[in-house]
Amino acid sequence: MTNFVVKTLANAAALAVAIWLLAGITLDDGSSMGHRTLSLILVALIFGLVNFIVKPVVRLLSLPLFVLTLGLFTLVVNAAMLLLTSWLAKQFDLSFHVDGFWTAVVGALIISVVSWALNMVLPDKN
Repeated sequence: MTNFVVKTLANAAALAVAIWLLAGITLDDGSSMGHRTLSLILVALIFGLVNFIVKPVVRLLSLPLFVLTLGLFTLVVNAAMLLLTSWLAKQFDLSFHVDGFWTAVVGALIISVVSWALNMVLPDKN
């Protein structure tokens, strides 16, 4: 349970960095900071579920492209997962939005780097 909470908070922090750095990724919620934080954590939960459920299936189906591009296709898959998270957030009436594919590619790169760094620093307990 602790590992799940730590991973979700790491995802939330990585998403916050991407929102802060890129104008095309937004969390438009004009209310209080607490409400924005809750929205960010909910988006991080959606992002974690998408990465846990959908991403392995997409990676399996696109395995030849991973081999052909020597793993660079991972950026495209990560961008697709970020766009799917944006679409699901809209369905749940959350204010998270990613403007387009190239913004999603850069955002996925930022999120991957920040998540990797945070997961190296944070404890990994089951």
